[in-house]
Amino acid sequence: MKCPYCNNDNTRVIDSRPSNEDNSIRRRRICDFCGKRFTTYEKVETIPLMVIKKDNNRETYERAKIENGVLLACRKRPVPAEVIAKLVDEVETQVFNAGEREVRSSAIGELVMKKLKDIDAVAYVRFASVYREFKDINSFMEELKKVLQ
Repeated sequence: MKCPYCNNDNTRVIDSRPSNEDNSIRRRRICDFCGKRFTTYEKVETIPLMVIKKDNNRETYERAKIENGVLLACRKRPVPAEVIAKLVDEVETQVFNAGEREVRSSAIGELVMKKLKDIDAVAYVRFASVYREFKDINSFMEELKKVLQ
């Protein structure tokens, strides 16, 4: 494992433990060259999951896309990074536990929105506005009404 600070190959594990829900291993590492510490996560490699986009194109599932969408929705909101990571973990676990080789992006989006709604109403509406591609203020207001009920 290369050090993210100095790019040296000489790093070693100083602590290992299961992470949330035992679906990965958290490892604390130290660089023997610069002495900096960093954390890595190990996950079991699974059969690639394909995501069916709105235009019916298929692409390989990427956790980072969900993370980026949620981070953008939560930007400047009082949502801790741990809560965001847990949300993404839960969505990913649900998607993979379904046991399907393909999943629609709409199903992933709905899972994210359901979880965001319970965490932060503003982040939920932000995510929904991009995900549902609101065309005008009326569609935006309809979504706000759902949140206010």
